[in-house]
Amino acid sequence: MSYLNITRPLNLIMIALMMALIKYAFLETIGIDTYLSNFQFILLILSVLLIAAGGNVINDVYDIANDRINKADKIIISKKISIANATSFYIFLTATGVVLGFLLSNWIDHKGLSVIFVITAALLYSYATSFKNLLLLGNIIISLLVAFSLVTVILFDIYPGILDSISTSALNATRVIMHYALFAFGLNFIREITKDIHDVDGDKKAGRNTLPIVIGRKRAGRIVVVLLLVFTAGCIYYLYEYFYNSRSMLFYFLFAVIGPLLFAVVKSFQAKTKKEFALLSTILKFIMLLGVISIAFYPI
Repeated sequence: MSYLNITRPLNLIMIALMMALIKYAFLETIGIDTYLSNFQFILLILSVLLIAAGGNVINDVYDIANDRINKADKIIISKKISIANATSFYIFLTATGVVLGFLLSNWIDHKGLSVIFVITAALLYSYATSFKNLLLLGNIIISLLVAFSLVTVILFDIYPGILDSISTSALNATRVIMHYALFAFGLNFIREITKDIHDVDGDKKAGRNTLPIVIGRKRAGRIVVVLLLVFTAGCIYYLYEYFYNSRSMLFYFLFAVIGPLLFAVVKSFQAKTKKEFALLSTILKFIMLLGVISIAFYPI
């Protein structure tokens, strides 16, 4: 169970669910000719999840000193699992994910796509070892990778099937998925700053250069409030622009996304303690999931 816990299974389930919704509740529902068979799509999800799980493990390996301050009661590596075993587990997960991605890319006769898995694995390792110590760079990279998990569905399940020219419906579907990827990036970026505020004590001792360390926890908290306000305003504009004539989507987005976002704005304005920022981080994670779930109702 300890090995499963360090992979952060709930985060992995979210990624798998988001990818599956795009294929089965969006692309196939609106009649897009998807390229991957069910088994091939399972391989794609497995590859993405294994590499992501490996990234979570190696991040915890390099976060031990930090976690002893920020979450001493939840440390697994060095207490229940040795650093050597955790590192071996990371190598196994990442190597298996990259190999599966390589096999899938060859199977569908698009060998060049295999580089995606290598680059993703390299970025996750670089994030754990160095990028997260640099101001905002680590936040941006992780948020891009979260968003890119949605884009992989485009790269593997739409474009390999294009022979001469892309259809209008496939272009529209691509546009919609990119919008959701942007949504996931923006919300995850705000969440990463929120987590940095929560972890500021341990990060400071570890010599990191996060936003709340550079400008202070209070100012960073204000930036989170502003970013959430801007993000919420953007979602309201998107709702008006694209969902105004779709009653089901309008109601879902209002109650499942806009409502919780407004609640998150209030919570971010009130947040002062580590517990409150931890709660805000959790709220933002579920808003992201609820937002992506809305793709099942997208009016296209």
